[in-house]
Amino acid sequence: MTGERIKKALILAGGQGKRMKTDLPKVLLCVLEKPMLTWVTDACEAAGVVEICVVKGFGADKLETFLGGKFRTVMQAERLGTGHAVMQAREFLADGGESDTLILCGDAPFLDSDTIEKSYAVHIENRNAVTVVTAEIANPAGYGRILRSEDGDLLEIREDKDCTAAQKQICEVNSGCYWFNTQALLGVLDALKPANAQGEYYLTDCVGLLLAQGKRAGAYQTENPDVVLGANDRRGLLALNNLAREVIIGRHLDNGVEFVCTSGVVISPEVQIGRGTKILSGVVLRGNTQIGENCVIGPNCVIENTTVGDFTVLNNVQAYDSAVESHVKIGPFVQLRPGSVVKKGAKIGDFVEIKNSIIGERTAVAHLTYVGDCDVGKNVNFGCGVVTVNYDGENKFRTQIGDNAFIGCNTNLIAPVEIGSGAYTAAGSTVSGKVPANALVIERGRQTIKEGYAEKKLKARTEKFAKLEEEQ
Repeated sequence: MTGERIKKALILAGGQGKRMKTDLPKVLLCVLEKPMLTWVTDACEAAGVVEICVVKGFGADKLETFLGGKFRTVMQAERLGTGHAVMQAREFLADGGESDTLILCGDAPFLDSDTIEKSYAVHIENRNAVTVVTAEIANPAGYGRILRSEDGDLLEIREDKDCTAAQKQICEVNSGCYWFNTQALLGVLDALKPANAQGEYYLTDCVGLLLAQGKRAGAYQTENPDVVLGANDRRGLLALNNLAREVIIGRHLDNGVEFVCTSGVVISPEVQIGRGTKILSGVVLRGNTQIGENCVIGPNCVIENTTVGDFTVLNNVQAYDSAVESHVKIGPFVQLRPGSVVKKGAKIGDFVEIKNSIIGERTAVAHLTYVGDCDVGKNVNFGCGVVTVNYDGENKFRTQIGDNAFIGCNTNLIAPVEIGSGAYTAAGSTVSGKVPANALVIERGRQTIKEGYAEKKLKARTEKFAKLEEEQ
């Protein structure tokens, strides 16, 4: 094996997983709110494998929608085993020059890039036609066993249902992950036969076929035994989630993050948290979220694809695709919708919703307020019940609020509108025009009193309820 070789990956993702009782392809079920297939593709890309093809089957349309054209796909109309799945990808395998192909399962989320890289190094160094990734586990039931010669050479992978009683005692198992010399693999694919208890085409039979041709077959035993783990039902999926959750929380503990307790805490694998930050119960951190140092997050926060600066406190906050700077205090019961930016030192109080807006430094949005499509300067104060009226039924418009402005209680700002720096709006005003800097705007209807009006209304209501009681 000389020269520059192409690294490919073929991911087997056609299974239904009937015991999962879902309409989704099994590989789209989530571990820590991240689809299992994405765990696998991320590991491949992190290991430098960028030519990826996904074998689809059950729920093919949903899988295509999920992938969004990012990876090549092939269809396995009938599920007749792993070998059969690989047969559907002949064209993908044959494309390009000299290559090696990583074949792996789309529902094995704990295969890591380190294992991929190290097994490939062994594959190349030993000039193998196939290199099987194996693991030593305490309970090998259900896994294909690794059969070796007295000298330790790989002889065969024997599926669990085809093993003898003695072979079932072997604890080195097949992870379901293989590196193949692509041309060697193509040379034996058509020789696969369904001569087994399941009547399926086993990819593992390629090992024996390649050995029979005098080619080299090897095994790389990974240091991460969790690479073999998958899930066949909801209980198994929960077990994967629990394991991944503990591993990731442990990683953050090692990095100096404090957890008062871990009840309800779910942290996606990409999330970054600075040291000295405290995570309270019920916190869910998703996607590419980055939390700074010495923050307090929780209780009961959902933070997704959001950056948070240092020394920030979030209490009962839901934030999506937003940015929160340092020394900010938000909550409780606050939602930051996509496109929101909360600048340094700002304070956002209870029952506030912010959407696609910039909240300036040291600005206070105390409570019961909606700020949408708004550019707010620094040192602005919002009274209770303020609403930026950004939508006219067809289009959305922005509101501009200058530095040091004061927005009085129950003010409605009808966008597009501009409030100048240092300007005040009187409580209860509905502002629809530009307010100059340092001005006070009062925009209310004149108070009118109609004597006896309420008495007439009350009499009508009393008569109505009296009639209802008589009828009952």
